[in-house]
Amino acid sequence: MPSPLTRRQRALRLAAVLSAIVLVASGCDGSGFVPGGGGGSADETTAAAASEAVVTTNVKDDATGVPVDKVVKVRAEEGTLTSVVLKSKAGRIEGELRADGTRWVASGLLEPGVRYRVRAVAQNSDGKQVESVSTFTTRELSLAEQTYPSVAPLEGETVGVGMPVIVTFDLPVEDKASFERHMTVTSTPAQAGSWYWVSSKEAHWRPEKYWKAGTKVSVDVAVNSVSAGGGIYGQEDRKVDFEVGDKHVYKVNARTHQMRVLENGKLLRTLPITTGKAGFTTRSGVKVIMEKYTQKRMNSETVGIARGSAEAYDIDNVKWAMRVTSSGEFIHAAPWSVGSQGRANVSHGCTGMSTDDAAWLYDMTRRGDVVEYVGTDRPMEPGNGWGDWNISWADYVAGSALS
Repeated sequence: MPSPLTRRQRALRLAAVLSAIVLVASGCDGSGFVPGGGGGSADETTAAAASEAVVTTNVKDDATGVPVDKVVKVRAEEGTLTSVVLKSKAGRIEGELRADGTRWVASGLLEPGVRYRVRAVAQNSDGKQVESVSTFTTRELSLAEQTYPSVAPLEGETVGVGMPVIVTFDLPVEDKASFERHMTVTSTPAQAGSWYWVSSKEAHWRPEKYWKAGTKVSVDVAVNSVSAGGGIYGQEDRKVDFEVGDKHVYKVNARTHQMRVLENGKLLRTLPITTGKAGFTTRSGVKVIMEKYTQKRMNSETVGIARGSAEAYDIDNVKWAMRVTSSGEFIHAAPWSVGSQGRANVSHGCTGMSTDDAAWLYDMTRRGDVVEYVGTDRPMEPGNGWGDWNISWADYVAGSALS
């Protein structure tokens, strides 16, 4: 039989049992909390890891035939965007990042037949970064699928107070509203105005009243890659800045056969003139100087008068000619009718004056200067040249595609 334990052996065994009891008591609730010990250690309390940011682009990687009017967008989930670069060999397209960093939207559209690269970087709440890189190629467009905007006035030109902004497209625009949203006119000082679509290929803009003298104007036709409808897209953006000169208004009275020339409201001179005779009545209304020629050949066949008729004419080198209608009305020197000027109307519709008077007027006149005609029963047609001022303001505004 086993020998009895000594006193020392019994004491050691009791100590071991008590230690085991303390260890079990300290870990029985699985919390790592030791009563009276002030909580567990750092190793015993671990926070949940932050989720990795996810970046998505609304154009698939390696996509081809992407429409040029696609607006590229990049989104971040479980994180925020820190950088987005959209570029090609043609250049970089800038964009706008939301304040919360979750979304980026391109500010411009795409060029046809171009390969683009999108590089986006996002980070999560722990500062861990994720990079996304993708590429895509846009659809090719022929010239027959693109419409080009020509703009008048020209860059840096100084014009008269009646000059409308004229945008002419070489292919028709079916979706006028879409284009008009991308066409803006701003001025200093600011003046209320509106677009008016003359046709599917021509849009005008004018202020409610004549421009203020000295106005600076900026035209921005940002239609590049914008859909014009019918499978046609804008070919190019155009931006033109011009200025408005002194206020020139020429007041023609066909009954009194006089032209009053005013500059900034001050009468400079009254000129004797002649206008259209019976059967060739000059139109009454507001006209605008469209173009100027130091000399021009005038042939009656261009205005519908047949060669060989009693009213036919063919005059070379008519001096100081300024067009006021598309149909062929001009202001010009008419030395052959000086005896009738100030007394009778003997022309085929043009406004004639002496050579000296015509030269003086020509020198001070700019494209866009205003000529106001009264005294006849034949009205000016709004579409006959730049007849914008013959349209009421209400009707002009109604001619906008956004009205």
